[in-house]
Amino acid sequence: MKTLRIATAALALTLFAAPSFAANKDMIQLQTQVQQLQDAVARLQQSNDERMGVMKDLVQQTADSVNKMNQVVQALSQKVQTDQDAQGAKLDQVSGQIQSLNDSLDELKTRLAHVEKSISDIQSQQQSMSANLQNGQPAGAAPAGNQAAPPPQSNQDNPAPIPAPDFNNTPPTSKPSAAVPQGPSAGNGGPSADSLYKSALGDYMGARYALATAEFGDVVGNYPDNPLAGNSLFYLGEIDYRAGRFAPAMKSYDKLIKLYPASTKIPAARLHTGEALISLKQTEAGVQELRSLIQRYPNATEAMQARSKLSGMGIPVTPRH
Repeated sequence: MKTLRIATAALALTLFAAPSFAANKDMIQLQTQVQQLQDAVARLQQSNDERMGVMKDLVQQTADSVNKMNQVVQALSQKVQTDQDAQGAKLDQVSGQIQSLNDSLDELKTRLAHVEKSISDIQSQQQSMSANLQNGQPAGAAPAGNQAAPPPQSNQDNPAPIPAPDFNNTPPTSKPSAAVPQGPSAGNGGPSADSLYKSALGDYMGARYALATAEFGDVVGNYPDNPLAGNSLFYLGEIDYRAGRFAPAMKSYDKLIKLYPASTKIPAARLHTGEALISLKQTEAGVQELRSLIQRYPNATEAMQARSKLSGMGIPVTPRH
């Protein structure tokens, strides 16, 4: 009986102890798994921190590289802008020199025309004198030194058909327009177109713009069929353009282009028209005028200046579609 009691107690202790032991075992496994997870998270955090540090270093290096590149690009942009400005200044200087050469060439042409006209007048006088001598001394007449033949001697001293004096040999007055007839010719004894233009060009070169304006206006008004009238319109526009009076300057350029399409001054007139439009904040019209100049006169010096002007403004020479 005693033995049975002991066995029953032992069995009871076994039955109650088994669940407690199983619960403790599960708890230990769970704690072990939690500890493993914590270790894995710690390792992952450490790896992430290391990677983030590397990423920060890479980002910093990239930012430094970008800043250096920006500085280099800015330096290059400034250099390019400086070179463009210098090139534009050189082109403007060359354009001014070429314009001065063209003005000098025009003056030389007028002088040459004046010399040719003077030579032609002298030849005409000589031919007239020879004809008078031949008509006044027929065959068998007494020599010119004989007192019996005074008429031929008189004709030799003052030949009747000598033309009117050439006003090209006289210096222009301060107001040549007062001596110029209102018609398109100088048949009434007024200065010729060459004389007026030469005087106006001399005043223009000497910066006497008020007088040059009046004289160029006389050439345009009195000799509209003369090619020098086209040149006069150009210089009238130049006087206004240099003074900053862009609107009247463009009117003179427009008249030149419409009335004298064969004039050699048209490329310069179109260049200054485009620049005047840009100065008046009419940029689109000015750019269109410069592009038209480049298209119509691609080899002209003014076309080169137009390309430089557009490049300096950051505008392509050919419109983008």
